Amino acid sequence: MSDTATNSFGIAIPIFYVKDVDASLDYYLKALGFQLRWRAGDGFACVKRENCSIMLTNDNQSQPRMWVWLGVDNVHALYAHYLTSGAKIRNPPNNFEWAMEMQIEDLDGNVLRIGSEPEEDKPLGIWRDADGVRWRHLGNGKHERVQ
Repeated sequence: MSDTATNSFGIAIPIFYVKDVDASLDYYLKALGFQLRWRAGDGFACVKRENCSIMLTNDNQSQPRMWVWLGVDNVHALYAHYLTSGAKIRNPPNNFEWAMEMQIEDLDGNVLRIGSEPEEDKPLGIWRDADGVRWRHLGNGKHERVQ
């Protein structure tokens, strides 16, 4: 019997390292629109928004500056909301082969790459890497550094 016949994978839930769980909870709840799913003591919590959950911990269960990609129906509407909510916008929505995508950063530098379907009639945009370097996508896996 194959492994796929006996097991099915569920939704992945990233674990983000944060310095201050209380401050991070406040940010995720107020600025990013998440809800508290559960809390375990002072050092571990889980937030959710629809089908998305993210664990937050100051314990040794993750690394600083993790990234996660999240799909949404309309990244432009979410971006408009985040402009006024206090969210740390790392990169506004830009069009790429894979999605119309923006980057949101939490208080500890963890990055939420949030995207919806790409827009076929728009040029490819600027992407920011983990070091903050900006890159222009040229298509077909090619890119150039933007000064």
